[in-house]
Amino acid sequence: MVDVNVGGRAPLKLNVTYSRQTEAVLREMVLDGTLTPGERLNEVALSAALGISRGPLREAIQKLVGEGLLRVQSHRGAYVREYEPREIIELYEMRAALELYAVRLAVERASDTDLERVHNILLQSSDSPGHQPQPGPYVAELDFHQQLVELAGNSIISANCLEMNRRLYPPLSRTPRDPQRVQNAVAEHQRVMTALRSRSRAGASAAMEQHLANSMRNSLVVLGLETVTLES
Repeated sequence: MVDVNVGGRAPLKLNVTYSRQTEAVLREMVLDGTLTPGERLNEVALSAALGISRGPLREAIQKLVGEGLLRVQSHRGAYVREYEPREIIELYEMRAALELYAVRLAVERASDTDLERVHNILLQSSDSPGHQPQPGPYVAELDFHQQLVELAGNSIISANCLEMNRRLYPPLSRTPRDPQRVQNAVAEHQRVMTALRSRSRAGASAAMEQHLANSMRNSLVVLGLETVTLES
């Protein structure tokens, strides 16, 4: 039987449905790089390694296809999704549009309690000054952005931002982590939170717009796409 690397993961447990467990494991394997972009999923080997039948595995694969993490080729099987430079730029542009509007809504809708909660998340983040940065360059930043979006109180915006972030996880998780950019991002997050807590729509919008522009520019540089444009 062909062996398969599942990153040291143990067979799945009986107390949670196999399809849900498999979905979570496969998603993690894509996001942490155990399954690399362009790699074909070996269903037989994965089933054996995880101790499940191919039914739950195929259900999980279809779920991740819907999330944009995997793709299926007819008569060839499932592959880890690879993104063209144009797609990454478009994902960033859509993410920026959604998050900028979400911050404007959050100024009006977020409760003081929720603002304090997200502010505390920022302060406690391992990316805050004085803490050791987490492995995986921008995953923590994307998670924080999702917390900001939730403050808008719009489930459709939240769902679409989550989809954008999930699609950006794989390419970003494989780029080098720049300590200076980490510190700059934390400072930019803090400026956004300061404006939100003071209920300044103009201030929050300006701080978020600048942060998103910096984030996109930096990410395109580390991905080697700084010279790519949508006209190319």
